[in-house]
Amino acid sequence: MNLDRLSKIRIKMNQLSFDHLIVTSTDAIFYLLGEEIHPGERLLALLISQDETKLFVSALFPIDNPQYPVYYFKDEEDIIKILAKEIKPQTIIGIDKFWPSQFLLKLMKELPNHQFEIGSEAVDAIRLLKDGEEIKRMRTASEINDRIMDEIIAYIYEEAPKGNLTEIQVQKKIKTLNEGYGIYELSFTPSVSFGKNGAEPHHDCDDTVLKKGMAVVIDMGGRKKGYCSDMTRSFYYGDATDKYKEVYELVLKANMAAIKAVKPGVKLSEIDYAARQVIENGGYGEFFTHRTGHGIGINVHEFPDVSMISESTCEPGMLFSIEPGIYLLGEFGVRIEDIVLVTEEGCEVLNSVRK
Repeated sequence: MNLDRLSKIRIKMNQLSFDHLIVTSTDAIFYLLGEEIHPGERLLALLISQDETKLFVSALFPIDNPQYPVYYFKDEEDIIKILAKEIKPQTIIGIDKFWPSQFLLKLMKELPNHQFEIGSEAVDAIRLLKDGEEIKRMRTASEINDRIMDEIIAYIYEEAPKGNLTEIQVQKKIKTLNEGYGIYELSFTPSVSFGKNGAEPHHDCDDTVLKKGMAVVIDMGGRKKGYCSDMTRSFYYGDATDKYKEVYELVLKANMAAIKAVKPGVKLSEIDYAARQVIENGGYGEFFTHRTGHGIGINVHEFPDVSMISESTCEPGMLFSIEPGIYLLGEFGVRIEDIVLVTEEGCEVLNSVRK
């Protein structure tokens, strides 16, 4: 159990007037307890009050020498009734924003005189600023991702001339390369897009074969020691058209403008604007269809987002992506993504693969 993180969460709970906090997301429990527990359809809950912390977990998932109270329940037990008895009368309970309704609704019936609030802010606000060990792990994950990106681009240029290289083959190669670095859990399913498929920001890989005159978009990341990497690179296989060059340079300029804007005290909405303004001024504003970035850490997508409506402000220790893109349906797409760490003076870009 990380007592320092738990202490900060209790301070935040007090600020939010929570008497109890029920933490149920596996990543938040990993953050607090250092335990990777994936309970499937069964309940997993860490009940936090100002004077006690207790984990409720199925007996199917025993923990080796826990340093905190644990209640192991069996399938035949009514765990919601058991959990409800641990909660003080007529109190305010913070609930994880992703807790399934099948558990929440039952608890609300058991505790009709309690006040329920979305409680994730109490954890998200603490996870927002990474400590030294977390930053070290994030750097390592990104360094490995850089190497794999270089290797996958080399693989593409080696295999594509044979005339039968598909998106799915490249996707499989990304997974194999990660395993070579001891990474068996990816941040997300790698996205590999050839030609017009790149105009779909979340394209599912298929059997499209790479041919000369096609644009390529690769978005990938792996999870190392519990922390994620994420990066996108775009390039052209063959002689790039003038239109592709124009779009690529615009996205690159937007990526660099947003990175330059990152420093303590700057709103994330301003960073989004820095990227979006470049693309809008270039005449492609309607084709930049998503936010500029997202927080990253234990999960590849964490609070906060880098968007035009974000109310968060840069602080040293924050990590998030910068990933502007332009997507022209029926033609091609371009996205360039880096992970940045907010420092005292500005930011550190965790990716070094040429763009």
